[in-house]
Amino acid sequence: MRKIVLCALFVLGATALSPAASAGQSAFTLSSTAFADGGVIPKVHECTSGGGNDPAKRNESPPLAWSGAPADAKSYAIVMRDLDNSNLIHWVIYDIPVSTTSLPQNVQHAYRPSVPAGARQVYYRGSASLYGYQGPCSPSTVNTYEFVVHALDRTSLTSLNSGSSTQTAARAITAASVGSARISGKS
Repeated sequence: MRKIVLCALFVLGATALSPAASAGQSAFTLSSTAFADGGVIPKVHECTSGGGNDPAKRNESPPLAWSGAPADAKSYAIVMRDLDNSNLIHWVIYDIPVSTTSLPQNVQHAYRPSVPAGARQVYYRGSASLYGYQGPCSPSTVNTYEFVVHALDRTSLTSLNSGSSTQTAARAITAASVGSARISGKS
């Protein structure tokens, strides 16, 4: 009985001393009001470049919100990939100020969108050729798209510019990441 009590006290003590427990830090999470994790991404967020005339497909980025980021985060970046199409990168937005914890629906298609102020987006070189978000474009299959928010160890990714590729930006983001959270959807 005495060994059981000592083991229980040891486990409780170890839990109380863990960094997350002692700092009161919650898990880093990413969510969207447009779809649940693993759910269906609404048509409004699908690409318009498939040649169809569906007015519901408007290529608007989904609203995203995050919480519980690492305390040493100095900015954020989001990378969206099509997991079923060779991890094709559909969207990169970075230099999101650390004070920002959400993105509205339909972030402007511009290198420097007005919201969030200070953020920059990579030019998507593909079927749409535009700055910013390129929604799901899989007309004959259902693919899984993953959104990952990265907490970065710097306020700006100064090595990136308006001509940087999605792959270059994703590598720079991964190198500066001190934590990440993800959500996926199907379309």
